[in-house]
Amino acid sequence: MIQHVVLLTFVPEATPEQRAAVTDGLRALPALISQIKRYAVGPDLGLAPDNASFGIVAEFETRADYEVYRDHPAHQQVITDHIGPIRAGRAAIQFER
Repeated sequence: MIQHVVLLTFVPEATPEQRAAVTDGLRALPALISQIKRYAVGPDLGLAPDNASFGIVAEFETRADYEVYRDHPAHQQVITDHIGPIRAGRAAIQFER
């Protein structure tokens, strides 16, 4: 299994509507990309200082399945339309579980 973990940091001026659009856009992806086996996304709860703004944890059976997700037009559109305009930083890792 391939684990894909992303932490996003948003610019301070990101509006609640922009943040919600990221959540909604990403949460729609499992219905569009059958290669996603598990998918959890959400904004930081603010329980600790200096956390990222948003987290994504995805699971795929194979590297090829991850690549389908990575390159899928619906995923790329969420990045372009919703994440890109408010992204200040990104950290990601893929590892085998």
